[in-house]
Amino acid sequence: MAGSRGRVLVGMSGGVDSSVAAALLRDQGWEVTGLFICLGTAADANGASGCCSPQDAADARRVAGLLGVDLFVLQAAADFTRLIDRFAAEYALGRTPNPCIGCNRDIKFARLLAQARALGFDAIATGHYARVVERDGQPAIARARATGKDQSYVLFELPVEVRRRLLLPLGELPGKGAVRELARGLGLPVHDKPDSQEICFVGEEGYAGLLAERAPAALTPGPIVDEAGREVGRHQGYGLYTIGQRRGLGGGSGAPRYVTDVEPATATVRVGPRPATLRGGLRAGRASWQGGLPPDHRVALQLRSSPVAAPATVTPGGDGFTARFDEPLAAVAPGQAAVLYDGEVLVGGGWIEEAL
Repeated sequence: MAGSRGRVLVGMSGGVDSSVAAALLRDQGWEVTGLFICLGTAADANGASGCCSPQDAADARRVAGLLGVDLFVLQAAADFTRLIDRFAAEYALGRTPNPCIGCNRDIKFARLLAQARALGFDAIATGHYARVVERDGQPAIARARATGKDQSYVLFELPVEVRRRLLLPLGELPGKGAVRELARGLGLPVHDKPDSQEICFVGEEGYAGLLAERAPAALTPGPIVDEAGREVGRHQGYGLYTIGQRRGLGGGSGAPRYVTDVEPATATVRVGPRPATLRGGLRAGRASWQGGLPPDHRVALQLRSSPVAAPATVTPGGDGFTARFDEPLAAVAPGQAAVLYDGEVLVGGGWIEEAL
């Protein structure tokens, strides 16, 4: 019987993933209601066509109508504007931020849970590719079955009160192709809708346009300096560079150069050969944990959203941890997240403060 499993509030973005998540839960017997979180005009002001465009809102309404479910719209423009300001401020400090993690923690899942509690829903759900499993008696995030689409990395800061109510129906599916095929079979008009860009609020003018508006200090020009301290070029803004970057460094050296450090105080971008980007570990702060570390503190550590992890040993301390890699890793960028796994299960993570 429809609705026999309880009431679930599904974050519906107007994309194919959240649309199929809502449809799967409906067909599993949940009483589904959709929630479209409108991030306002912040994206539109920069010319972006990603998250929360008018087309997304229209698509969410069309899908809800076809599925026969109600849809609420919630405004979160002020929160999103603050997130964009923090993103730009991080670049001004010479760091490389990941706004998607903060958006999930502070806006999408926080608002979804608050509305679910206020309206008496039993569960919440999204179209993320990840799973919820039990670890140490508590719900924890685990990798999706489709490892090539896994999004658990961006969910490492979800608090336990979110995880207790969370359903992630796409986590068991074999991949994006299967999701699009399900959407096509259901007659959903978004079955072939392109995925949104990774940073949805970076518009046609790119990072330079965003920084010019919100953190102009990050566009201070300065020297590009090699390992020997020689100036090998000039740049038009240190905030346009990140550790490990190869593009935009000029030519003439004969061998590829990579960014090894960014120094905001002097607007200096330091470069060197790829081995110069390798680091043996990192120190992270503002850690979040989803159960304890394995007894030997051995983990798989992931530095970027691409689901490639490396073996490491972690030592907790203060509000964070120190990680030592089995083999040196390239492009350990302060400001990014370091996420820790025990097999397929996420055990915690933190924000990189220093490469070691």
